Amino acid sequence: MDEEKDSAVHSSAPKSPCDVGVDVGATLAKIAIRDASGELSFESLPATEIARLGQRISSLAPEQLGVTGGGASRLAELLEIPCRRHDEFTAWGAGARRLLDPETWSGDAPSLLISLGTGTSVLKMDADSTSYVGGTAVGGGTILGLSSAILGTTNFDEICALARAGDRTQVDLMVSDIYRPGEIHLPDDLSASAFGKLGLMSNSPGGKEPENLAAAILALVGETVGQIVGGLSYVTQAEQIIFAGSTLRDNPFLRDVLAARTRLMGRKPLFLPHCEFGGATGALVLCDRED
Repeated sequence: MDEEKDSAVHSSAPKSPCDVGVDVGATLAKIAIRDASGELSFESLPATEIARLGQRISSLAPEQLGVTGGGASRLAELLEIPCRRHDEFTAWGAGARRLLDPETWSGDAPSLLISLGTGTSVLKMDADSTSYVGGTAVGGGTILGLSSAILGTTNFDEICALARAGDRTQVDLMVSDIYRPGEIHLPDDLSASAFGKLGLMSNSPGGKEPENLAAAILALVGETVGQIVGGLSYVTQAEQIIFAGSTLRDNPFLRDVLAARTRLMGRKPLFLPHCEFGGATGALVLCDRED
């Protein structure tokens, strides 16, 4: 599933002068840079490299600097240039409104904005407001943790590549493994038990292949998040689910799982362009509103 494009957003080098927004998460620090013509470009660094992050921001010499995320206070203490700190959820809402195509999303009805980072946050968003409505500890950190324990790697790109080549039905117990076609009103390709085939069946020779295990890990996260989000969509009466966050970057397998689960719950999935930079973009946009 390809990421939607926004013609006003580019990944080119910024021109001076510029404004900057930074979202410092648990794993990545995301940077949104707006040049004098109003175009956006994006960068990211490991959140642990806080000194390097500070040097990069200082080198940009921004006229306005907005920061958000769990590491925003550490970054603000390090910088010698003034910055404005913004609430993370408000920043994500502002950034999503900036990045979404108005022909796809108008804000006329409430939507859920899902920030899939190290964990997962669920925000209710309309044209003017954003509020936190729930979340789960299952997210990108779960993928890395399980992959470290099961696959021996925390290389996110490698995990995603393995999953694309894998077959999770060798690992997961599927509805089709339990019921004959038509015996139950559920899709045959739905998981009945994540990783269940490894514990209950001995006739799954591909169950411990790295590709299949990676696919099962991503499916576990995607179906869990999708189920929680679907339930919250009924509580909030949100018909459209907007998925975002760094966990979705170059991760078509997880996107497909989330889209399928969302449609199964009777909701419409949408994926935020430049998915990991919603918070950083919002930190920049909110600076404009304070002027």
